[in-house]
Amino acid sequence: MATIKPFRGIRPPKELVEQVESRPYDVLDSEEARQEAGDNEKSLYHIIKPEIDFPEGTSEYDPRVYEKAAENFRKFQEQGWLVQDQQDHYYIYAQTMQGKTQYGLVVGAYVDDYMNGVIKKHELTRRDKEEDRMKHVRVNDANIEPVFFAYPDNAVLDALIMRYAATEPEYDFVAPIDGFRHQFWVISSDEDIQLITREFQAMPSLYIADGHHRSAAAALVGAEKAKLNPNHQGNEEYNYFMAVCFQASQLTILDYNRVVKDLNGLSSEEFLQALAKNFTVTVKGKDNYRPAQLHEFSLYLDGEWYSLVAKEGTYDNSDPIGVLDVDISSRLILDEILGIKDLRSSKRIDFVGGLRGLGELKRRVDSGEMRMALALYPVSMKQIMDIADSGKIMPPKATWFEPKLRSGLVIHKLS
Repeated sequence: MATIKPFRGIRPPKELVEQVESRPYDVLDSEEARQEAGDNEKSLYHIIKPEIDFPEGTSEYDPRVYEKAAENFRKFQEQGWLVQDQQDHYYIYAQTMQGKTQYGLVVGAYVDDYMNGVIKKHELTRRDKEEDRMKHVRVNDANIEPVFFAYPDNAVLDALIMRYAATEPEYDFVAPIDGFRHQFWVISSDEDIQLITREFQAMPSLYIADGHHRSAAAALVGAEKAKLNPNHQGNEEYNYFMAVCFQASQLTILDYNRVVKDLNGLSSEEFLQALAKNFTVTVKGKDNYRPAQLHEFSLYLDGEWYSLVAKEGTYDNSDPIGVLDVDISSRLILDEILGIKDLRSSKRIDFVGGLRGLGELKRRVDSGEMRMALALYPVSMKQIMDIADSGKIMPPKATWFEPKLRSGLVIHKLS
């Protein structure tokens, strides 16, 4: 059973939302944030990337930077750029990319559900990244940015969401950086709030799609606050953290591709011969070639595209990890042939995700920066949920969700 609750969101007035909202903290570096914020003092980057308020080169992990985040968060509220709702609400957040719209419910997710595995993960987290986000949550006493969950398709919730989607949204704008549309509705009806809460209570699990470090940090700070409060009751706001929950079938997962700096001492011919042991190798020519199905890969090498189809027996359909193309390519190409053992630490490999597409792979190889590129067929949401249900962890750099959630549409205060 998944426990959720509505909350009193802190959010910008309608007329300021496009000045406040931003991309998530982890999809751009400090210099990009500095440029995007420009002279806009209302930009959320002053809270989620507050190093931009210091001289260039200031570390985002400098203790002063965290304090600046809290100072700016207070300032935004004092200036009326962020205002807390008077009542508890759920919210609906819709994103439209290339004509396709996905609708998410913004809820307070339960810390204990994260701790006991009702909220399921499919990636490992790094303690240093967790600690960075924990500091940010602690100093602001708030979840400034949401995490991104999926839930099993639900006809009752879908009908409710569509009913709201037919009305005028509270926010409606197109983000200039990518051209995606973002819409936002406030759910204030007690009857609808109770219905959403009940429907989630019938769900055995929720699934982290994107934001594993934010989820871990939010839950750990919530648990920390519970332990430090001698009068802890269990219904305090810190027992919950902010999540946007989408129906699984609506989500778009894009390919997450690999570029490699060398062939581990092999010539191109030797590399192609080595591939033929486990793959059917077919020359596809100079035009960009995208994998058309699971267990097919696109290789770009020496100005030519190749199709690599994994041979029967090289993967195990009964193993939720072993059947993944990220696992097949890691085992049989990157490790066995190229000697790349650890995708997280190797300096010989890089990853290209999202909307950059095959053109970016070709560019990086043609420039001489990389020796070859490997394009993968996207992972499915069903595969992610199967792995999470099995208690296993996906290989690194396996999923790229698009569009990313915009930050600053709503914030969850922990007290």
